[in-house]
Amino acid sequence: MPRPKVHDDALRARLLDRAAETLSTHGPEGLSLRKLAADVGTSTTAVYSLFGGKPALLRELYLEAFRRFGERLSTVERTGDPVEDLVQLGIAYRESARADPHLYSIMFSTMVPGFEPDTEATQRAVSTLRPLMEMVRAGIDSGHFAGYRAEEIALASWALVHGLVSLESRDHMPPGIDVTANFETVLRAQARGWCSAPE
Repeated sequence: MPRPKVHDDALRARLLDRAAETLSTHGPEGLSLRKLAADVGTSTTAVYSLFGGKPALLRELYLEAFRRFGERLSTVERTGDPVEDLVQLGIAYRESARADPHLYSIMFSTMVPGFEPDTEATQRAVSTLRPLMEMVRAGIDSGHFAGYRAEEIALASWALVHGLVSLESRDHMPPGIDVTANFETVLRAQARGWCSAPE
């Protein structure tokens, strides 16, 4: 009879989630492998077995953040309406940030001084934005977004959503501005703007 797998994917996910929470709450100085293991109810041996050490843990944390982010974006179904598709992608982006706020902060900040994702990690992170580029190109090919380059539309669309989500997640919105009430309207207005050819 095979021995049960102790260091499984569920433990790996719990360790990554707890590591992200610790980084967000206490900063890099608060993240030790011994404390991380204790918080999750496992041993440092399990942490080393799964990740091989702190640098590898940080790399896996970065990759996990983008993996979950990319999964949510890739589930957005095409409607055939490029404006609606961009809006729904933006909504999925916000939902991802709200579902995993600690991971979101790791994706787009220098939370750990000295940590630099390697080439493979960077490429995998960038690949999560593929649905955005595909939707934009579909809008150009169908004639809805005429006169603009895909990179222009994708950059502006991402910047708008990322800016709103970042302001919201850091509680930097001025009093009286309700992101939930206005988020979809703002995204829709920008997306419609790409349907007008530049002057």
